[in-house]
Amino acid sequence: MELPYIPADIPFTGDQKAWFAGFMAGLNTRMAMPTGVADAALAGTATSTLAPAGGPGPLLIAYGTQTGNAELIADQASEAAAALGFGVRTADMSDLTAADLAVAGKLLVVVSTYGEGDMPDAAEDLWSQLAAADAPRLEGLRFAVCGLGDSIYDGFCQAAKNLDGRLAELGAQRLVDRVECDVDFQRPAGAWLPGALQALADAPAAGAVAAGGPAATPAAKDAKAPWGRKNPYPATLLANSILSGPTSSKEVRHLVISLGDSGIEYQPGDGISIVAVNDDALVDRLLDRIGATGDELITDRKTQRTLREALTHHYEISTPSKYLVDYVASRTGDPELTHMSATGDAEALDAWLWGRDVLDVLNVDPGLTLTAEELIGELRPLAPRVYSISSSPKAHHGTVHLTMATVRYTSDNRERGGVCSTYLADRCPEDTQVRVFITPNKAFRLPDDDAPMIMIGPGTGVAPFRSFLHERAARGATGDNWLFFGDQHRDADFLYQAELDQFVSDGLITRLDLAFSRDQAHKVYVQDRMREQGAGLYRWLERGAHVYVCGDAQRMAHDVDAALIEIVAEHGGMDAEKAGLYLSDLKKAKRYCRDVY
Repeated sequence: MELPYIPADIPFTGDQKAWFAGFMAGLNTRMAMPTGVADAALAGTATSTLAPAGGPGPLLIAYGTQTGNAELIADQASEAAAALGFGVRTADMSDLTAADLAVAGKLLVVVSTYGEGDMPDAAEDLWSQLAAADAPRLEGLRFAVCGLGDSIYDGFCQAAKNLDGRLAELGAQRLVDRVECDVDFQRPAGAWLPGALQALADAPAAGAVAAGGPAATPAAKDAKAPWGRKNPYPATLLANSILSGPTSSKEVRHLVISLGDSGIEYQPGDGISIVAVNDDALVDRLLDRIGATGDELITDRKTQRTLREALTHHYEISTPSKYLVDYVASRTGDPELTHMSATGDAEALDAWLWGRDVLDVLNVDPGLTLTAEELIGELRPLAPRVYSISSSPKAHHGTVHLTMATVRYTSDNRERGGVCSTYLADRCPEDTQVRVFITPNKAFRLPDDDAPMIMIGPGTGVAPFRSFLHERAARGATGDNWLFFGDQHRDADFLYQAELDQFVSDGLITRLDLAFSRDQAHKVYVQDRMREQGAGLYRWLERGAHVYVCGDAQRMAHDVDAALIEIVAEHGGMDAEKAGLYLSDLKKAKRYCRDVY
């Protein structure tokens, strides 16, 4: 069957032409399939990992995610692969072993990078197996890798680079070059995916069907939950109150969002994504800076909209992209920007961008002039912001609660703030509608009701543990609960104090250890309280306790990890290496889980 002719002068970009060609190839492949196979692929209702007769064989789609983006791309890849006739299995990397890859035959990997180049928590165990000296050889595997990341950070897409390189080292055959997607991941991933799937389809079958359960059914899942990233739910904000005390150096808010009749469901441990809106004052400053009124019409992908609407709702203007820095460097010749752009010094660029917004970058040279199209072309799409849910679906039916620190600071004589936190705090009073969708976090789930649980969550990191505790109370769970909480001052920063004290009185919280760092001359943090209670903490681990950590990834999470290793070494009679392996075993058993940012 011939593919439809695509005219050379079709008004598509190169990426759009590539995606369209891949889409048409997939459509024609599906049209050529036997009717039953095509119908099953279209409906997304395949129930077996076995490939249809005459199809391109089985395909394992493995995803490693921290916030759900990689899973989203994996689900889209699953639908497209089913349309091409693959027998698809989609799996979280936490559910896979190196042995699974050795027999997969064909593999598509979608993996995000967490922190400064780290694997997402769910992928750590699989990566450890692949990186080991005794990892199985993978000569029979054909693969393609899609990486998600944020170029503002050092180690951009490093997890994907590591996996891509190691799979090849172990003898697997790379069929297409790895794609590395920035914050605007949908466009490059969508352009890359048709070619990757076609290359996998064209490759000769090898290996056996990947072991495991039935093929994914993303279409059926979407039918249950129509609200998502592409179609956020217009939820009503029921409450917006300040939790922190008047003498606190922070502004922490408790927000209650109604789910109405949306049918949206969530589990303790999940996140909620908020579609933010940029500050009108900054939009006005940018328009004035480039000499625009805001009424100018611009073509934004497939849509035509005003410049003001684009800057307000669709593009990041508080967090500049490295592309904008490169562009301004090339236009102005500014020595500092030119040096960072030429050397690719990510650390220097991060330091320079700290506290600056798009207007600051443009003002490096007051004489620089840009058209609306030039400005938009160098901005990143405005990404939703994810917050850990602090409510229980059983205890707070029909609502989602979040615990949010409002980011505010002054720089260059201008008041500034976090994009989403100031949007919610300053421009969303009660009864305002905000657009939301649930971001599942399958790697951060409650244990069985009778299992003991240790929770470590300073500051707003207490959010998911409020959810956990309310859920356990509503379930009548019998497992012991130990919470480590800390902040600066007890009288101003003890979030949810009345609730936590009541949980202690009711016996729900078995132990509550507090660390208020500024209430004494010597600063005390949650990891210090952990060390003080090291013997008891180790006893809890030995009787099967699950450990959960939520909060700052850069410092707190590393300090807690180090404290746990010290505690296990001291009270378990091990050296540091064996204590590290003990912690790794907890991760493999999904008894050490982190939700860090």
